Amino acid sequence: MSSPESVTSSISVEAENIGGIDSTEVSLQPGVNVLTGRNATNRTSFLQTIMAGLGSRRSSLKGDADAGHVELTFDDEQYTRYLERRNGEVVFEGDPYLDDPELADLFAFLLESNEARRAVRSGDNLRELIMRPIDTDEIEAEISMLEAEKRDLDDRLEELSRLGGELPDLEERRVTLEEEIDETGEQISDLEVTLDEFDLDVDASRNRKEEIESAFADLQEARTDLESIEYDLETERESYAELERERDDLEDELESIDEDDESPDRLEGRIQELRARKRSLDTTVSELQSVIRFNEERLANDGYDLELDASSPSDSDDGAITEQLLEDSDDIVCWTCGSQVDRERIDSTLEQLRSLRQTKLEDRNDLQEQIDEISARQKELRKQTQKRSRIEERLSTVEDELERRAQRIEELEADIEEQQDYVDELEENAETFEDTAYSDVIETHRELNRLELELENLKDERDEVEARIDEIETKVDERSDLESERESLDDELTDLRTRVDRIEENAVDAFNEHMSSILSILEYQNIDRIWIQRREETVREGRRNVTRTAFDLHIVRSTEDGTTYEDTVDHLSESEREVTGLVFALAGYLVHNVYEDVPFMLLDSLESIDSTRIAEIVDYFEEYVDCLVVALLREDAEALSDSYKYVREI
Repeated sequence: MSSPESVTSSISVEAENIGGIDSTEVSLQPGVNVLTGRNATNRTSFLQTIMAGLGSRRSSLKGDADAGHVELTFDDEQYTRYLERRNGEVVFEGDPYLDDPELADLFAFLLESNEARRAVRSGDNLRELIMRPIDTDEIEAEISMLEAEKRDLDDRLEELSRLGGELPDLEERRVTLEEEIDETGEQISDLEVTLDEFDLDVDASRNRKEEIESAFADLQEARTDLESIEYDLETERESYAELERERDDLEDELESIDEDDESPDRLEGRIQELRARKRSLDTTVSELQSVIRFNEERLANDGYDLELDASSPSDSDDGAITEQLLEDSDDIVCWTCGSQVDRERIDSTLEQLRSLRQTKLEDRNDLQEQIDEISARQKELRKQTQKRSRIEERLSTVEDELERRAQRIEELEADIEEQQDYVDELEENAETFEDTAYSDVIETHRELNRLELELENLKDERDEVEARIDEIETKVDERSDLESERESLDDELTDLRTRVDRIEENAVDAFNEHMSSILSILEYQNIDRIWIQRREETVREGRRNVTRTAFDLHIVRSTEDGTTYEDTVDHLSESEREVTGLVFALAGYLVHNVYEDVPFMLLDSLESIDSTRIAEIVDYFEEYVDCLVVALLREDAEALSDSYKYVREI
């Protein structure tokens, strides 16, 4: 199967003191590699060697050795792993192929102890196993981040909509201002013509006119400057008032945030501690379930069958009496010690185990509820901290701005007072020219000054309106980009929110599809169908009910007369159960794209499956794996293709 991590060259495996291996050097090829031989020929140890080199920690050090190592070489790269016994534990070091082997351990390294195979054999929670590699906490954190980005985009788009609504009014105002500017300009032109018509022939009169015009020109300029300063002061006061309102709002918002001595980092430590305890409980519950199921099966079979020797004392009268008593009693043979044990004692022990498992499940649910509550509290604390930090930073900025604007207001007020004195002085000077001979000229000048000042203000307002229109149009042009970005965020959020559901659905579909194909190939006589049904159930977690997804494994059989009926996994033969476990692991391998991380798959402990079906399974799996390594007995390997690579000595 082609993948980003395809193997294109031979694979060299060198190992020392791994499992039962003293030392070995073996060459493998892309495709199928068959490790064949009698029992106890280190085939499983060699698979553990490959696992160690690829990064797994589920490999063992040789019992009489203190250190061992593995070297994997392929595609011009070398990967090393060192194992050393320290303080009674095996420590792994080196540079393996994988940094995180979790996916490979679950769905690629399919030895007898593989969890996916065991889950099917034991009837454990298949959904929990297939979803274990998915970090739901990380998904929730990413969803929260994208939701915050989306809210920001929504605010910006809403602001653009509001701005877009201003444009018609601004356009209308611009047209009105243009008309008023034209009208005022015409009035100014008429007044200038009127002034030109005043005929002062004598030089003295002409000089007097020039003095009048100069005086009124100075007055107009002074009034314009005064109005400009007043406008600046009004703007500063409005800005100051707005900043005061913002400061009050920020202070109120800051007061509304509760002070909390709890630290998100300290809560993180608590969460990690609870998760570690939960994982430990998960392991305990799984082990208890396996023990309970094993004992239930043995109890259903009345323990081990005992055959009495015909020449033993059981042939005597006493033996006959003892046998009669045993037949009349409810004792069975204990499968741990081989002695006769009252069934009620075993039933009582089993009931205690079931009660212990239920207690552990309740403890696990309580821990999950604590984790959820603390995680929610941690998230809220982080939000509060970030919010407080933003408010305090903005409040500091507002205080600085208020101080700067207060100083500016004082300066402008002083400038206005000084300019007003100057205007008063010029007006007193202009009044000296108000005599009868020049009253019309003076009045015309005054009206002309007023109109010129009004024209200047109209032009300033028009320029502001046009600048605002350009600003809004520029921002509105960004709308399509923001809408595209928001649509992309929506798609990402939808993908994240449905990722868990899609993985579950894909896992179920993959299992059902491959199981159907495998059953049609292997031709088990009375199995019509094996499939997983995905359903939702309400379960109790601590003090609340929550909805969880469950995977139900269904088996449909048929009788010789064609009648179909549903069976349970407990009634599958060992061969059927192993095949189902392998297909479930293959589904996980494909759904989680494990082939993108590691292009190897290892198969072991297939003895319960007949050789013809083993050959069909290997052919089927070869299509999806670059390098398949399978350990088989010689008689089982004979049914496989001669084109495969065979390793007969390790």
